Amino acid sequence: MANIKSAKKRILVNQTKAARNKAIRSKVKTMIKKVDAAIAAGDKAAAQAALLAATSEIDKATSKGVYHKNTSSRKVSRLSKAVNAMA
Repeated sequence: MANIKSAKKRILVNQTKAARNKAIRSKVKTMIKKVDAAIAAGDKAAAQAALLAATSEIDKATSKGVYHKNTSSRKVSRLSKAVNAMA
């Protein structure tokens, strides 16, 4: 454990930020799983709706600095490609 007051504060702040980032990443993963589930079920309408919601969540995570823009772009691209390949 740190002895210096500022170091103790950094530990607390970093824990808070890590928890926030973890929650955001978890939400994005859940949305991606919903898209994958809709694709597996063969429901194109549900997959497109889930894709829209997932894209929105990924973009929010990127704007908050959780994901790099290229990472989010790659995720969206792969999801879109999978949904478009259904038909």
